[in-house]
Amino acid sequence: MEEDLQWIEEVLAGNKQAYAHIINKYKNPLYATILRMTKNPQDAQDLVQEAFIKVYHQLGKYEQKGSFSSWLYRVAINHCMDEFRKKRYSMKQVEVSETTAITTNHPEIVFLKKEKNRQLERLIATLPEDERMIILLRYVNELSYSEISEMVDLSLANVRNKLFRAKKKMREQVKKEGGYFHELSNGR
Repeated sequence: MEEDLQWIEEVLAGNKQAYAHIINKYKNPLYATILRMTKNPQDAQDLVQEAFIKVYHQLGKYEQKGSFSSWLYRVAINHCMDEFRKKRYSMKQVEVSETTAITTNHPEIVFLKKEKNRQLERLIATLPEDERMIILLRYVNELSYSEISEMVDLSLANVRNKLFRAKKKMREQVKKEGGYFHELSNGR
């Protein structure tokens, strides 16, 4: 956090090179979040680049009320949501690479993990944008409810409600379709 503030001060003082530190620190987690929102690697790369440009231009607006990472994510996610509204993003499936699905090299386990990941991606893709984003921030980025609340500019109660509704919708979908996530249909 303190190194973020130092880099921000340097950028605002005219040292544009200091912004590279911010990009390097946040590009991978931000890309992972946006990729799960878009389901398209090229679109995700474009949106991450655009988001970092937007953050750069708005850096002077950061008021240090919350963590810089929450502010950065909020700017980036708001940018993505604006783009979704403009383009009415079409959801595309992204292949789960074997390297992310493998803990053992047995072909059956690889196949089952890939199928489970595909089903989870499909379940998440059925959610409205706001609920999908909250699910991803909570379970992929492992952010706390308060961090998500700050990031998406919703009350803590609203974040909890949206998360509850999203999980309920996913449970109902699993009950209809069946599949790997039977534990969801049991209310877990």
